Amino acid sequence: MPAPIHAVLVIRADARPETLAHLKETLAAIAEQTHPVDALTVVQCGSHPDITAVLNASAAESIIAASAMTGFAAAVDLASRRIAAGRALWLLAQDTVPAPDALQHLAARLETSLSVAVVAPKLVRADEPAILESVGVSMTEYGRTVVIGVGQIDQGQHDATEDLLGADIRGMLIRADEVKELMPDPALAGGDEGLDIGVRARLRGLRVDLAPNAVVAVHGDGVAGLPAPRKARDRRRIHYVSRVAQLHRRLTYAPAWAVLLHILSFPFLAFGRTLQHLINKQPERVLPEWGATLLTGLRWGAIARSRRTLAGSRAGFKRVAPLRLTPRQVKAAERQQATEDNTTVKTELHFFSGGGAWVTLAALVVSVVIFPALLAWPTIAGGALLPLRDSLTQLWADTQFGYAGVGLDGPGPADPFSVVVALIGSLFPTNPGVTFVALWVFALPLAVLGGWFAATRVTERSGLRIVAAIAWALSPTFLSALMTPRPTAVIVHLLLPWLCYAIMVAHRSWGAAGAASLLLCVIAACAPSLGLFLIAAIVVAAIVFACFGRVRGGVRYLWIIVPTLVWFLPLAWRNFTLGTPLATLADPGAVYGGARAEQTWLGNLLTAAGFADADPGSWSQFLLTWNLETLAPLAALLLVPVLVLALVAPFLKRWRIGSALVLTAAAATIAALVASRISVSFHDSQAVPIWPGALLSTAWLCLVLAALVTLDGARLKRAVTSSIAVAMTTLIVVSAVPMLTQPARGVAVLTQGRETTLPAYVAAEARENPNIGTLVLVPQPDGSFLTRVVWGGTNALGAQSTLVHTRTTVTAADERLAAEVAAIVTPGAGSSAEAIGELGVQYVLVALTVEEPAAQAARESAIASLNVLAGLTRVGETGKGALWRLDGEPAARAEPRPEDTPYLTTMTAAAAIVTLIALLLAIPTPTSVRASRRKPRVVDAQGSENL
Repeated sequence: MPAPIHAVLVIRADARPETLAHLKETLAAIAEQTHPVDALTVVQCGSHPDITAVLNASAAESIIAASAMTGFAAAVDLASRRIAAGRALWLLAQDTVPAPDALQHLAARLETSLSVAVVAPKLVRADEPAILESVGVSMTEYGRTVVIGVGQIDQGQHDATEDLLGADIRGMLIRADEVKELMPDPALAGGDEGLDIGVRARLRGLRVDLAPNAVVAVHGDGVAGLPAPRKARDRRRIHYVSRVAQLHRRLTYAPAWAVLLHILSFPFLAFGRTLQHLINKQPERVLPEWGATLLTGLRWGAIARSRRTLAGSRAGFKRVAPLRLTPRQVKAAERQQATEDNTTVKTELHFFSGGGAWVTLAALVVSVVIFPALLAWPTIAGGALLPLRDSLTQLWADTQFGYAGVGLDGPGPADPFSVVVALIGSLFPTNPGVTFVALWVFALPLAVLGGWFAATRVTERSGLRIVAAIAWALSPTFLSALMTPRPTAVIVHLLLPWLCYAIMVAHRSWGAAGAASLLLCVIAACAPSLGLFLIAAIVVAAIVFACFGRVRGGVRYLWIIVPTLVWFLPLAWRNFTLGTPLATLADPGAVYGGARAEQTWLGNLLTAAGFADADPGSWSQFLLTWNLETLAPLAALLLVPVLVLALVAPFLKRWRIGSALVLTAAAATIAALVASRISVSFHDSQAVPIWPGALLSTAWLCLVLAALVTLDGARLKRAVTSSIAVAMTTLIVVSAVPMLTQPARGVAVLTQGRETTLPAYVAAEARENPNIGTLVLVPQPDGSFLTRVVWGGTNALGAQSTLVHTRTTVTAADERLAAEVAAIVTPGAGSSAEAIGELGVQYVLVALTVEEPAAQAARESAIASLNVLAGLTRVGETGKGALWRLDGEPAARAEPRPEDTPYLTTMTAAAAIVTLIALLLAIPTPTSVRASRRKPRVVDAQGSENL
């Protein structure tokens, strides 16, 4: 005769409508069982009048009230006092809906097999009954839980399974004489309770069986078992509870001597799993991971109780081992799951067949034709270019907190741009200076490549992608940066399309968000004004996504700005304390003004069109041969088709992406006009405005992509849109002709450079003593001297400091230097070299000068004075000027203050941590690649993407 069955139903009373609906459905299913229960006890966790009314009208023999925080295991323990001896226990929750014959099959299986202590039903999803939720639970050799059959279509493939290690606790039926010994463990926090019951049953010499004909539908409310992963908080709870259960089971099952060792290993495991979560693009699991680690390791009482429960039934884990999954079985199951989930939406890239590779190769050929001399030059110079350090050690030393490579200022934070210079220079460790030569040679093809990939986010048409690639590579600001030259602007232009490529899908992918955060960090380091604009735009995007209910997308966008904020914090804080917060926006590297567009309505119009130089696109110089230079401003009309097509994009089907691109372009253009009026840097006592080219590049990219949205979505024949695209591209090419021909016409600012700005004698000694100082005196046309102190073997690009270039106050060191220079260049002033040595200077260089009488006279007077100055030995005339060496040893530069050490350590650690996190998020994995294929490459492809 079968044992009577006592059902325990646990509910969590709340105000959600689905709770009441699920409860009514479950109570009706219990009442309709062909094998009726002998008693029903309900545990109500929390209270709600509607739920209480439904329970009072039910057939429950008792209703036990409990607090809303009571877990499933604790609730069952409360109900266990109502279970008479000799009754089997059926575990249910508010969201478990058994089929009418479910209990009949469970009881039959329990009755026919005396060695079975627990019988589990087949769990299916309530909203999709054909999809399995669980047909058993197992674990790996290291204790990781593996749910069998989850997500699979029910085709009876698991119906022959008879012996399980464990099962989901929902709908589980426990034999009458084992109820007391196999009660769920409250210490598991709601996770792996069924698995733990199965392990304990196995250790008692009994088995867990599956009744495949007993079907129970589950909604996933999370009262018993884990909740359905519908929301972010549900996913965090799943990971937290699962990890708590896994760690607690490890401590429960381990030998007594190993418990303490396991607890001590938990922090190291948590750190390793943190890295794994970041690589797997699951940063939301990091905090639950550490929370579970700390909680489990500190619950000594719970550990002791669980071990006591297990101690009386231990029969050896050799009974459990055969049912554990081997690594090979786990990998096979994961491969099968990946195959089933491998729904590909993303189309082929068509990089080769669509012409992307060939237009990139063509751009390389054009670059070689334009810059043939670069193939022979060891270095390049001109504009804002300076030599690089000649060793990796010195390159990376410039990235640390300390003294700048120029001036007499005290130690301070290095510009983030110095890290970019060090990274680029590290590509050629034996000759870092050649990296910028290679960068200039490959700049055009790299721009084409970036523009082509950025276009893949807005169109599938290969022809339009090529149009975008050409338009981006021939951008007026980019060509100006190449010919002027401006290394920061070139780097920004090459990276912007990749930032666009990543940021347009960052809301749906942590991998894209990680890549975008790294790219933004580098772009902001090269152009802080653009970095501030992008940070503001990203914050706006995050708010928009949050307002539309896409909080996870908003959080991903907010992460993008974190590395940049951390990297800029030391510099921004120093500028804030100096009372010059806007100095953080200064262009890094060498200060170079160049000829800017006039601050008139025409100059502003040309700047907005991308022609920020005084000569728009070099057209004035180009047309000078025909005396038509006054027509140069009309060159901006060649770019009008791009603007017109872009402005149409917001009115088409894909208005979301079109509007976002046009608004961003407009905001970037306004920001560029404002930035061009802000002067925070100084060069030779002249204020230099911020270069607006980086912001204009951003506007140009958005306009080009918006134009592609129009061409791709316009209801016109393909031949018509193709003709418009060809005409637009032709006009862009024509607009670039004067710039592209500058090297051939011999008017480019870009020239062959030298490895050092100082005499070779100084550079050679600097290889042994990188802290050597050189006082450089540059005679001016008015007879005065421009003074500069250079540290090391050259005035290096990575050693520049915006703190020095933006300083508006005169320090005591400046006043002393001016006084000493005035004394040593004046014959008969009675000065000595010791005063110069006290500043840390080892060499004095009087540079070559322009052919101005006053400058020549000043130089000759200075040379005569230095020749007779006591304590100085003349080295001789060099290619850089006349050189003297200090006879004695100069004073050493002071070390950073000891009180700065904690600050330096904290900021260095913070920068390293956020960079590591961003790198781990950005690294693609097979799982992230499969996930990306389930989303279309083109953003808002149908004009209906759900924000």
